[in-house]
Amino acid sequence: MSRGLKKVMAGLMAGLLGAALAIGALSLNLLESLEAVTFDLRARVLSRPGISTDDIRIILLDQKSLDWSKEQFGLGWPWPRQAYVPLVDFCREAGVAALAFDVVFTEPSVYGVNDDAALADAFKKMGRVTLAADFARKDGSATAWPDYIPAPLFPLAGDTTLYTSPVATFPIQDLAVGITGVGNVNVSPDADTIYRRIPLLIKFDDRYAPSLPLSAALMAEPLSITLAPTSVTIGSTPIPVTNKGEAILNYRGKNAYKAYSAASIMESGMRMADGQESLVDLNDFTGKYVFFGFSATGLFDLRPTPLGGVSPGVLINATALDNMLSGDFMYPMELRVDILTTILFALLAGLSVTLFRNLWLTIAASGVTLALPVGFAMGTYYYGIWSGMAVQLASCFTALFLAGAIKYATEGRQKRFIKSAFKQYLSPKVIDQLLANPDKLTLGGERRELTIFFSDLEGFTSISEGLNPEELTSVLNDYLTAMTNIIQSTGGTVDKYEGDAIIAFWNAPVDQPDHALRGVCAALDCQQKLAEMRPELFKRTGKSFHMRIGLNTGPAVVGNLGSHDRFDYTMLGDSVNLAARLESVNKQFATYTMISRATLEQLHGKVPVRELSCLRVVGKDQAVVVYEPMTEKDYEEKKEVLHIFSRGLEHFYAGDFEKGRETFASIAEKDPAASRYEAKCRMLAKNPPSLWDGVWSMTSK
Repeated sequence: MSRGLKKVMAGLMAGLLGAALAIGALSLNLLESLEAVTFDLRARVLSRPGISTDDIRIILLDQKSLDWSKEQFGLGWPWPRQAYVPLVDFCREAGVAALAFDVVFTEPSVYGVNDDAALADAFKKMGRVTLAADFARKDGSATAWPDYIPAPLFPLAGDTTLYTSPVATFPIQDLAVGITGVGNVNVSPDADTIYRRIPLLIKFDDRYAPSLPLSAALMAEPLSITLAPTSVTIGSTPIPVTNKGEAILNYRGKNAYKAYSAASIMESGMRMADGQESLVDLNDFTGKYVFFGFSATGLFDLRPTPLGGVSPGVLINATALDNMLSGDFMYPMELRVDILTTILFALLAGLSVTLFRNLWLTIAASGVTLALPVGFAMGTYYYGIWSGMAVQLASCFTALFLAGAIKYATEGRQKRFIKSAFKQYLSPKVIDQLLANPDKLTLGGERRELTIFFSDLEGFTSISEGLNPEELTSVLNDYLTAMTNIIQSTGGTVDKYEGDAIIAFWNAPVDQPDHALRGVCAALDCQQKLAEMRPELFKRTGKSFHMRIGLNTGPAVVGNLGSHDRFDYTMLGDSVNLAARLESVNKQFATYTMISRATLEQLHGKVPVRELSCLRVVGKDQAVVVYEPMTEKDYEEKKEVLHIFSRGLEHFYAGDFEKGRETFASIAEKDPAASRYEAKCRMLAKNPPSLWDGVWSMTSK
C-alpha cells in the first residue's frame, strides 16, 4: 500500500470513528444542550421578519402603563376589569382581525360583579376576542370542558401524537360570555428553560384545544385542520411538528413586532369615547392580529427565548401566529440527512489532518472542515431547516483528534527514524526540511544530479607524524568541525570522513536547485576559514595547513546503502570518482580548489573562475575542462596575472609551447599554476608530441 493511500485510509478511519461516536452521543441525548446553544446562536444571527410579521401588533402592559394608571386614576394592581374596556373598544373601532388576551382571568374581579360584566360587555361588542386558558398536566380547576366556554368548532381530520391535558383552568364564566374562543397558553420550555417550541393543539376532555395564536387565527378565518404524524395542516398550509406534536418557532427578533404601551391604547380609547381624537393611529391596527400581554417585571410574565435574555411571554404566541400566517415554522432536518452529513464532515475532518504534512496547511484545512458544518447549519437555518450542528461539530472534533493521534503515532515514528538516520550527515535545518516533506526522501537509492565535494589536507602524513594521538585527534576534530559546519550551513550532506578527508554532496536528500553554487561557495568558505585557523594550527603542530578541494556536478546514485542493520547514506557513480580525481589533480597545478565544467555551467557567472586546463584524469578517456574558482576580491587582485595566464593557456592549447613557456614564465613567480605550465611547456618544446590535442593527460591519481 502506497504512503498516500495509507494517509487516505487513516483519515477515513478517523472520520468514520468520529462520526460513529458523535452519532452514538446524539442517540443518547448527550448533545442536546450543545445543540440548543447552537440553535440559539443561529436564531440571534439569522432571525428576520416574515411576510406576515407586519400583520401582528402587541399591546404591552408595561411599567409605564402601571405608573400612568396610578398617577391618573390612583389604580393599584390588579386593575379593575373595566380598565381594559377602552383598550377593547379601541381595537373594535380600529377593526382588528382578532384580539387575543395572553392573560388567564381565573378569579372574579375584586371590584365586584359589575366590573367583570363591563369587560364582558366590551368583549361581546368586539366579537373577535379570545382569552387564554391554561391546559396543564397537574394543576387546574377543571377536568371537563365547561359549558360556558365556546367549544372549538374547526373541522378536524387525521390523528397524531399530541399532549393530553388532564386538567385545565378556564376564564371565569362572567367574562366568557363575551368571548368567541379560548386558546392554550401552557407552553413548556426545553430542558435549558429556553422556549423554542409550541404545541399548536392539545387534547382535553376528548376535544382538541387550539393554542392561543391558533385560536386567534381561526377567529379571523375559519380553517380546517388535518393531523398527520409529522405535520399539522391548517387550511392548506402544512406545519412540521415533532413527535410530540410541537412546532419549532422561527423567531423574528426581539423588536420585530410593533408594540404599544397599554397606557397609550387605553388613553386613546378613552379619548375616542369622549369624542376626541385617538393618540394612536387606528389605521395601524386595522385588519391586524393584536396580542395583549404583560412586560412589566413585577407581573412575572417574562420568558427566556433563543434571542437572549428574557422577553414578554406574549412574544412566543405572536411568533407562533406569525409563523402560522407566513407558513415558515422551522423544519427539523430528517435524521438520515443529519447522519449522512455528519459522516461526510467527519471524513473530511479526518482527511484534513492525515493528507497534509505542513502544520499550517493542516491547521487551515482543519479550520475549513470545522467551518463546513457551521456554514451548512447556518445555510439550512436561513431556509427554515434546523439541522444538527452539534453532532456534526462533535464528529469533526472527534475525527480531528483521532486523526491527529494516528498521525502522531505513525509520522512520529517516521520522524524519529529520519532523525536517527540523518543526524550525523545533515544540518538540523535540512533535517527539518526532511521532516516537513518526508516524501522527498527515497530510501534505498535513487539516481539524481549531485554536486560532489572531495577535500584533503596537504601533507597530512607529515602533520600526523609530528603529533601524539591525543594532539592529532584534537587538531583533526577542530579542523573537521569547522569545515563540517560550513558544509552543513549551506545545506550540504556530509557523506563521510576518511582520516582528514571530507566527502560531501548537495541536492540530496532534499532538492536544492542551486546545488552547484552552494558547493562552490562552501569550498571557498572552507578555504577562507582554514586561512583564519592556519596561524593557530601552526602553533599547535608546527605545520602550515592547506586543503585541496575537488568539485564535480553530475548524476549519481544516492541513498541508504548497506545491510538492513547497518547502512550509510552515501553516493556512487563516475561523477563521484571525477570529483575525487580533481581534488588530487590540484597537486599538478599547485592549486587548492578545482571544479569541472559541469559545475561551472550551473554557476551562471555568480562566482569568478579561471580556466586551468583541459585534462584527462587517470582511468578516464574523456578529457574534461577544469577551472579554479575564487572570491571576487582574489579575482580583482590577480586580474592582470590571470589575463596573462589565459594567453599562455591559448598558446598551450595551440601547441605553441615556446610562446606558452615565455608567457607563463613572465608570471611564474606570482602564480604557482603558471610556474607548473612553464615547466610543462619547456618539456614539450624539447620533445614535441607527434599528435597534439591540447589535453594535459595525468599520469598519477
